Order: sequence, then structure tokens, then C-alpha cells
Amino acid sequence: MDPTQYRDAVVANRREHGFDVVDETTDGFDPLWRTREIDDSIGEVAVLATLVDAGDTDASGIGAETLVETAESFRDVLADRIDARPGRADGGEVPTPIGYVTYVTADPDASLLDAMSGFTVARRRTNVFPLVYDCKAERLHRHEVPRLKGRGIYRRQADDAERLFDV
Repeated sequence: MDPTQYRDAVVANRREHGFDVVDETTDGFDPLWRTREIDDSIGEVAVLATLVDAGDTDASGIGAETLVETAESFRDVLADRIDARPGRADGGEVPTPIGYVTYVTADPDASLLDAMSGFTVARRRTNVFPLVYDCKAERLHRHEVPRLKGRGIYRRQADDAERLFDV
């Protein structure tokens, strides 16, 4: 599958699962989709998702360091989009912010997958998951669900990855 076909499939999935397009300035992340939902295990969640064309994972494409930098930039976008003020004026609870940055590439090298799986997901009251889609193998690489602490967010990530990015 080529990157354009993958992008089209993800766009169809985002429509089917209620992710809306973010039309405002997105600091270079285009497309950017969002949804708010109630999750049985973690409460209200606010989710942002995007695709990044990683090209070839060699000197001409995205490498491990760039993956980490891009995911951290996405964390800033996520933090800016979610109302993080405790005790908001409307009396509502602050949703759990979750972000997905999916890097689309053919035949990702091991350093890219290591950077993805070793990325610090939870920081600054946000949860950002870099994912890698291998167009050549037609496989989505996502974070594993831990056996102990923190399963709710990781379980949510596995479910979102399956419904949105696994085509």
C-alpha cells in the first residue's frame, strides 16, 4: 500500500469513528483530527490524531531523533488544544488529553521502532503515542499494553490505533 492509499483509508476510518477535522492553525500538523469521548476506565478523553509522512527511514527521511522531536511538538499542540485549567468555569472535569502521531513509511528501520516504543508517553499531563505504519508490510506498530500500572491509557491507545490507524 502506498502512503496516499493509507492516508485515504485513515480518513475513511476517522469519519466512521467520529473524529472531526481541526481547521485552526495546527503548527504544521496537517491533517489533524479530534474527538471527545467518555472512556469506561479513564473517564472523559480528548483525543487529537495526525499522520506524518516519514518517507524513507534513511538519510533522506525521518530518523529516530526526528520522531522524538516531532512527537514532542505534537505534545505542545495537544496541550494547547485541551483546557487544562482545573475547576473550569463550566464546572466540568478536565478531560484526559491523548495524542497520536502516526509516521507513515516503507520498511522502517529498527532505530525508528525503538524510538517509538521508548518514547515517554506521559508528560506534562498529556499522553502522546507515536505510532509507525509500515506501508511495505502493511503493519501498524503501536505501544504494547503493560501488564501492571497504567493499563487504562495504553488499552485506550490500542483500541484507538486499531479503529483509526490499522487498515
